[in-house]
Amino acid sequence: MANSLAYFGPAGTFTEEAAILYDPRADLRPYPTIAAVGQAVSSQATDQGVVPIENSLEGSVTFTLDLLIRDSGLSIYDEVVLPIHHYLMAKPSTQEADIQVIYSHPQSLAQCREFLESRFPNAEKMASLSNSAAVSDMKESALPAAAIAPRGTAELYNVEIIGAEVQDVAKNVTRFAVLARQDHAPTGDDKTSICFSFENDEPGILYRSMSEFAERNINLVKIESRPTRQSLGEYIFLIDCDGHRQDPLVKDALDAVAKRVSTLKILGSYPRWSPSK
Repeated sequence: MANSLAYFGPAGTFTEEAAILYDPRADLRPYPTIAAVGQAVSSQATDQGVVPIENSLEGSVTFTLDLLIRDSGLSIYDEVVLPIHHYLMAKPSTQEADIQVIYSHPQSLAQCREFLESRFPNAEKMASLSNSAAVSDMKESALPAAAIAPRGTAELYNVEIIGAEVQDVAKNVTRFAVLARQDHAPTGDDKTSICFSFENDEPGILYRSMSEFAERNINLVKIESRPTRQSLGEYIFLIDCDGHRQDPLVKDALDAVAKRVSTLKILGSYPRWSPSK
């Protein structure tokens, strides 16, 4: 666990909830962006940091993936999986029929898209830097407004909850990555995240690389791609697999993949999340 723990703030965000769940005894320090959390960890301003990395409805958080791909000083040390419950809130005495603007983080607006289209088809949807900041934006709005945020922010900002569990899918969860300057020691129930790219494209090159895991009976739990930002049509591939990078079979597979790709980076090996932790 960490003595000091950066998190994507401000206070009242789901990331703060995840940070408390991960280590309730840590000195929690909010930072305004995911990049700022990464910088706090890599510069040793804090021991570790917590950032969102994947949502069950909207997929990966690209800011976090790009940070991990490009920052050589960061590794995934652990993960936290948090059920996400969205609440609609407004200033006291605000009538639902009068609401003209609804604020929230872009991910939360997307996770509540069907609810918003059904109940507030004419209201403007405005993106805020975080769910907690959305409540502040709502309070400062000159127009009748509401915000979608975690339940705890209602008390934090002295506003009223006017809608509970407004996410489109009940089983909505977000996975958070715990960032550190090194990854975790083997525990016997681990995952490993890697990214790789190819200098030249050719038929079957991705298949042959991933087959190194199949031949060793290593399960791939996640596969996706991100643009390299260097040329259109060039991608970085990201894979999560079962096992720790020090496990003999996983190490053997990674060594084999390294021979097939132009760049390979191990983003970290870390314990698989369990609510009983």
